[in-house]
Amino acid sequence: MPFGEQPAYLRVAEDLRQQIADGTLPPHTRLPSQATIRARYGVSDTVALEARKVLMAEGLVEGRSGSGTYVRERPVQRTISRSGYRTLGECSPFRQEQADERVRGTWEGHSERQEATAAVAERLRIDPAEPVMCTRYVFRVSGEPAMLSTSWEPLRLTGRTPVMLPEQGPLAGRGVVERMAAIDVVVDNMTEEVGARPALAAEARVLGGLAGHPVLVVTRTFRAGGVPVETADVVVPADRFRLAYHLPVR
Repeated sequence: MPFGEQPAYLRVAEDLRQQIADGTLPPHTRLPSQATIRARYGVSDTVALEARKVLMAEGLVEGRSGSGTYVRERPVQRTISRSGYRTLGECSPFRQEQADERVRGTWEGHSERQEATAAVAERLRIDPAEPVMCTRYVFRVSGEPAMLSTSWEPLRLTGRTPVMLPEQGPLAGRGVVERMAAIDVVVDNMTEEVGARPALAAEARVLGGLAGHPVLVVTRTFRAGGVPVETADVVVPADRFRLAYHLPVR
């Protein structure tokens, strides 16, 4: 569709987007009011409102109650390095998710027994409703929430063993590879798939930002041979972080 044939609200949004990009509308500047947009572009109130909605959905502006709509400060993206599964040697959950040894961070986790959903059961190759240990993590860098992770391990494998609870017992806080080795399960491969979607409200509350803003989702599964031993969803705010992979050349 030629630009001139775009809906009016998209043409207005594009012009305002360009002003934000080139600094004409710098961070913390109030966006032109609905009346100003209507007069400047010769459009209706509905078009002006829809253009503002587009910019809000893109995370370029934010509404402030009783004050108006303002240009958001765009954070400088930082890198989360990933380099495949970690070998033995005191690999913490943080190191499992962030492979850059120069980056220091903390994590907190909580585990609970659950019945596997159909999606989790398919990933772990177990029957739906079979018991799994679900662990939810929050990872922080310099105190700032950077990642969420939800992992599932089949209790048919870890149940009644010292590593059943990832954050308790003799290997508490160690990575999947080391914990599984303690029960004679040798993790030798791992797969990751990376996708993007809008953040859920619960995720935005923890990570900061707004529900609907984009997040990267890493779907990861550790395997011993062809048998899945752990699967997880790692959620990263896409406006603040990017993923970098360092993989060996075979």
